[in-house]
Amino acid sequence: MRGNDIFKLAKPMLRGFAFVFSLFPNFLILFLWDCISNHGGKIFIAFRYILLKAICKEVGDNVYVGKYVVIKNHKNIEIGNNVSIHDYCYLEGAGNLFIGNNVSIAHNCSILTANHTWYNSNIPIKYNPETFQPVIIKSDVWIGCGVRILAGVTINSRSIAAAGAVVNKDIETGTIVGGIPCKVLKNI
Repeated sequence: MRGNDIFKLAKPMLRGFAFVFSLFPNFLILFLWDCISNHGGKIFIAFRYILLKAICKEVGDNVYVGKYVVIKNHKNIEIGNNVSIHDYCYLEGAGNLFIGNNVSIAHNCSILTANHTWYNSNIPIKYNPETFQPVIIKSDVWIGCGVRILAGVTINSRSIAAAGAVVNKDIETGTIVGGIPCKVLKNI
C-alpha cells in the first residue's frame, strides 16, 4: 500500500489529533517534536505530521517529514499536498516559506528566509540587523540532496535543483539548475 493510500485511510484520525495538539502550547509541541525527531517508522512519521499540522500556518495532505528535520519560525510556513521533506533538512520560515504541491526535498537541504546584514561596522556582523525575504517553491519541484535555498528565491513549477546547488536566484519553469551559485544546466 502506497503512502498516499495509507494517508487517505488515516486522514480523519490524523486531522483530529492535529486539532487536539493545536490546543497545546507551542513549547510543548516543539518539545515533542524534538523528542520524536530521531525515530523512524510509520507511527513517528504520522506523529510528526500531526505536530507539523498543529504548529505551521498551513499543511496539506500526505506530507512526509523524515528524521532529524529542524523547523524554525513554523508559524510562517505553508506546505501543500504530497510533499516529502527527507532526513536532516533545515527549514526556516522567519521571512515566510511556501512549498507547493508534489514537491520532493531530498536529505540535508536548507531553506533560509533570513539574512544577516553587515552595514554597521561598529558591531559584529552577527549582531547587525537581519533582513527577511520569502522563499516560494511552486508545485512539481524536486530539490536534490544538499541543496541550499537562500532568502528571496522563487522556484517555479516543474523544475529541479541538482544536488549540492546553492540557489541564490529564481529558477524558471522547466529548468534544471546546479552549481555554486546555481546556473541553468538544462531545460526539461
